[in-house]
Amino acid sequence: MEAIVEAQVRRRRFLLAMSGLIVSAEFATSAPASAGDDATKKKGGGLSYIQLEPLNAALTLINGRRKILSVECGLDVPDAALHARTVKSLLLLRDAYLRWVTVYAASLPPMGAPNPDLIGAELQRQTNNILGRPGARLVLGTVMVN
Repeated sequence: MEAIVEAQVRRRRFLLAMSGLIVSAEFATSAPASAGDDATKKKGGGLSYIQLEPLNAALTLINGRRKILSVECGLDVPDAALHARTVKSLLLLRDAYLRWVTVYAASLPPMGAPNPDLIGAELQRQTNNILGRPGARLVLGTVMVN
């Protein structure tokens, strides 16, 4: 009985080791992305445009139903020095945006539509505060409640 269990343990170890080799071989054969590939594969907006992940905030209506406020946006930063600073500050920017969008979503009336002008102005203010100066223009995309 012990021999059977020991054989099964050895077989599992062998299979785990082989699967690790296969995974490492797949990573070794995949070509690393270079800096030039990023510029050619950009979604749109040019080299000065930084696409951000959608900002989503949950809201609960009075009747208990849940909805999501989704805001798609990006930053257009033509100044090279400010662009580099913006890339380094993306986590801070996203945090500030999400905090504000979450508070805004909680204040929406049950059947009210979001105000894109207010959202854009506030996110632009957050951008200027975090970057320390104006120059990065917030480009607002889709704003919807689903």
